[in-house]
Amino acid sequence: MTTQTSSTPVIETAGAAGIPFLRLVNVELRKSADTRAGRWLLGIIVAVTALFMLIFFAVADSDERIFGNFIGIAATPQGFLLPVLGILLVTSEWGQRTAMVTFALEPSRTKVIASKTVAALVLGFGAFLAALAIGAFATLAGGADGGFEEVRLGVILLFLGLQLLTVLQGLAYGLIFLNTPAAIVTFFVLPIASSIVFNLVSGLADAAPWLDLGTAQEPLFTAFEDNEGLSGEQYAHLGTTSLIWIVIPFVAGWFRVMRAELK
Repeated sequence: MTTQTSSTPVIETAGAAGIPFLRLVNVELRKSADTRAGRWLLGIIVAVTALFMLIFFAVADSDERIFGNFIGIAATPQGFLLPVLGILLVTSEWGQRTAMVTFALEPSRTKVIASKTVAALVLGFGAFLAALAIGAFATLAGGADGGFEEVRLGVILLFLGLQLLTVLQGLAYGLIFLNTPAAIVTFFVLPIASSIVFNLVSGLADAAPWLDLGTAQEPLFTAFEDNEGLSGEQYAHLGTTSLIWIVIPFVAGWFRVMRAELK
């Protein structure tokens, strides 16, 4: 008489060996385009950017259809939509209750957050490239004399910096709330409320550039229009408000995710 012995197979999880960081980034980028909401948002960012440039193209005089003006126009719609993209990179996972699967495959929450951060920056850079391409096409179609000649590299880099800051701000709010509606509402309401308070209270006028992100970012839009860089003090304003409104919330959100209960 023979007996059959069976051994329990050993299943090695991907997290035990550690998933390569670049693979995690690639997964986060795929997540952004795999869902219907993600695809729509990516398409809307490009479409709305093109629409704003088209409207400007239609109403502007021929000599105003220069590359710098088109880039300045792109900053407004992308400034509203890119943060939502950053929020969804985080909250969609927690809202759909797939975070447990993610952290089971890769137990290091710090590594997962870092991959989402890199993915957010890549998407922000992609939106920047899309704006450059659409703006270049509009400039060529506009036929303005010297449409590209007066563009300064520093102004283009300021535009890139603005895009990356906005998407990181959205990511920070997503990390704090881990809930899409709460993060989106807070992102739009809180900065607007802050700007209203600093504009209404005359005694806060001197402190506004140091504490209010909207006030500190106003010279960026002027830089796009005038094709000029920022002064040292304006860079200090932008750095201080970015620390208050982006860096500190991002760190707080990081600790929030590190301590969050998986469901």
